[in-house]
Amino acid sequence: QVQLVESGGGLVQAGGSLRLSCAASVRTFSMYNMGWFRQAPGKEREFVAVFGRSGRSIKYTNSVKGRFTISGDNSKNTVILQMNSLRPEDTAVYYCAAKFGNGEPRLGTDAYDYWGQGTQVTVSS
Repeated sequence: QVQLVESGGGLVQAGGSLRLSCAASVRTFSMYNMGWFRQAPGKEREFVAVFGRSGRSIKYTNSVKGRFTISGDNSKNTVILQMNSLRPEDTAVYYCAAKFGNGEPRLGTDAYDYWGQGTQVTVSS
């Protein structure tokens, strides 16, 4: 059973930074596409970024391009989401997700098999 454990959320002022980590209990991390999603109160869970094909395919939702960076560390089975220039509208619970297989990563929530418990990110204005 794959387990994903997120860490690094918290409260930050607008313009600040946070670094989210997701540790995956998998045998071969490089065989998974790893995504970050978020869900704000009253809204559906949405795609944020994906580290796919061991870094050969990286994608972001438009609203975070230029501010967020996703990276992976195969030696630590970890995917990182570095979030800079945070805005109040980035406030949400952030979830790590994994999909076995290193084909071109998909961006929908239904494409992922495993999910973490989520970590709260709150950006104050």
